[in-house]
Amino acid sequence: MHAKLYPFFRVLGGVLVSSALLSGCSDDDESGTISYPAYAEASTPAVLATAPNGTVLYNGGFGSSLAQDPHDPNVFYLLTDRGPNAAGTTPNSIIFGKADFTPQIGKFRLRGQQLVLEQTILLRNAAGQVLTGLPNPIGQGNTGEIALDLNGQLLAPDADGIDSEGLVLAPDGTFWISDEYGPHLAHFDANGRTLERINPFGSGTGGRRLPAVLARRRPNRGMEGLTLTPDGKTLVGLMQSPLYNPSAATVTGSTVIRILTFDLATGATKQYVYLMENASLTGCSEIVAVTNTTFLALERDGLYGGHPTAPATFKRIYHFDLAGATDISDPTNAATGKLYGGLTVEQLKDRAGLSAAGIVPVTKTLVLDLLTDISPVYPHDKAEGLALIGNDRVAIANDDDFGVLDNGLNGFAPKLLPATNQVDRNRIYFVPLKTPVR
Repeated sequence: MHAKLYPFFRVLGGVLVSSALLSGCSDDDESGTISYPAYAEASTPAVLATAPNGTVLYNGGFGSSLAQDPHDPNVFYLLTDRGPNAAGTTPNSIIFGKADFTPQIGKFRLRGQQLVLEQTILLRNAAGQVLTGLPNPIGQGNTGEIALDLNGQLLAPDADGIDSEGLVLAPDGTFWISDEYGPHLAHFDANGRTLERINPFGSGTGGRRLPAVLARRRPNRGMEGLTLTPDGKTLVGLMQSPLYNPSAATVTGSTVIRILTFDLATGATKQYVYLMENASLTGCSEIVAVTNTTFLALERDGLYGGHPTAPATFKRIYHFDLAGATDISDPTNAATGKLYGGLTVEQLKDRAGLSAAGIVPVTKTLVLDLLTDISPVYPHDKAEGLALIGNDRVAIANDDDFGVLDNGLNGFAPKLLPATNQVDRNRIYFVPLKTPVR
């Protein structure tokens, strides 16, 4: 990947395409660009499984990340996570609603207000065997979770298991995916077969590693977002929440989130600090490149828009810049990362703590508030996919959790949106920005 791919990838990032690319699109306007609807929905997902209590689990789940096709702006690739799951009754136990679920990429076509699934790309290991979403073994990305099937039977850890969250469609047609386990960076060919797997443990392929400190990610809050710079040279990942570094108790109240840059040619990495707005938030769900140094980040709470008694209060998109931010990489690659006065970056907790240690976080500016700029209401709890279309429009995908949620009773219940009383479905919202970002 090198500089001459830059114009191609700018199309992937959303630069307005020519009318020749749009031939056959029913939604073209007179200028030759697409007139996007307010939102489009995948309204007819297939049935994935049925829980013992009769709750239907749908093969929605396509909303953990989002990428627009560079050749056809009516086509969007959406990513699932590890599959439907709920908390078990024993400590750290997780019930997998379909233990053999394969994390996958869905190719959807925009037709009016519908998202039509045209292709499913199953993720596979290097040998071509389908992956699972089951937790990794100890020492290879384990989260401490104990996986159970619907009958309460223990499921063995899977060294290749992936809890896929961040998606990049590269200029050569391959995919890069980040996850919440290791964290891992996994490279897949266009058919979903693993080309490379990179993590902090050295258990991946190709000999390249991520910084050791990333292994202290909070369980289920790993590398939630992933993007590629427009020059095609650098992957940029965003952790969802502060690392448990050195422990959960020591980082209570911290707003420090790590950004990772990964040079595709050399494997060299850098790290920067992104400060989320307050410690109560679920964290950052997505990142998308604007230029080689500027990005959009999706920062949110975990509540539903339009809830009658406990409505969401925070779902925002920020524009941020790496220029001038401090590289906090540790040249010794210690498990805690670089220390400042004996403290980890996460223990510094906020802007004042960082300033006292001489650390400059990235600068950020609010560009969109989902709760005020989407009308009449953004009804979902999870906004997790983000793409930039042109200079002044974003596409936002929700994770519908396969249409189910944890019923608090060792099982599943339908995931009904409080604002509509309907089962959650995958949508893409197309929202204009008040100010262009490039």
